[in-house]
Amino acid sequence: MTLNTQAPKDQACLIVHGPDKPGIVAAMTALVTRNKGNIVTLDQYSDNPEGGEFFQRLVFHRADLEAAMPEIEADLADTLAPLGLEWTLTNQSIQKRMAILASTSDHCLLDLLWRHRRGELPVTIPMVISNHTNVAADVRSFGIPFFHVPSQGPDKSEAEARILELVQGNVDFIVLARYMQIISEDFLDDVAVPVINIHHSFLPAFIGAAPYRKAKERGVKLIGATSHYVTKDLDEGPIIEQDVTRVTHAMTAADLQAHGAYVERAVLSRAVQWHAEDRVIRQGNQTIVFT
Repeated sequence: MTLNTQAPKDQACLIVHGPDKPGIVAAMTALVTRNKGNIVTLDQYSDNPEGGEFFQRLVFHRADLEAAMPEIEADLADTLAPLGLEWTLTNQSIQKRMAILASTSDHCLLDLLWRHRRGELPVTIPMVISNHTNVAADVRSFGIPFFHVPSQGPDKSEAEARILELVQGNVDFIVLARYMQIISEDFLDDVAVPVINIHHSFLPAFIGAAPYRKAKERGVKLIGATSHYVTKDLDEGPIIEQDVTRVTHAMTAADLQAHGAYVERAVLSRAVQWHAEDRVIRQGNQTIVFT
């Protein structure tokens, strides 16, 4: 995984997907060439070359890209519509705006802020929102605006309305950095941007309170974490990234929790970077990730 320390200038990312057929790659490379572009990277995947689905991520450089974008987009529409392909074209010099939602656990939140300050995450962070205040000073020390939005009791509508007021029109995606509140389907519909979550994933899985104590009692040998897009079905959205670490019988529940936090930070940061760099294509409840 390559770390981006600054936004690439005059570089575009083209995502293409749809029914596979001969000639797609040739059409894409010819399009870039006639629009005076130079291909930087090209990744593709077909789940079945005979009637399957085709996915491609193509990054190219083009001098004076911003001025040329309308002409390139018109060419894409004319070229890809007859092939039945869907596409998105993004200017990679414009970083995605990422809002972070957090609760009392700060390990994922602070890791994202630290990586962002180091230039490892190609995003801007216009705000951090939390239903608690214990992380406020740490967030502000990074120069990031902090907003406290309490959320108590079974009715979350008032809190979600306030979060919507803060983020709508101001962010391109949202990250739940151990935000310990269930996101409603209405919120997901209204916010209309991708939402990325991180949670522990054990074999077997332990839900509810004190999962690491339950894992210790069960004698697990692996603990891990999963980052995924949030959908109306709790913790069942398309998976972006997963990882595990080995543990032993000698470790306490606190040891397991520390190892779990380490994996959560790594998994979430990779998922955020890949999403920000347009490396993830959603296909139903799955993802194609070009790393």
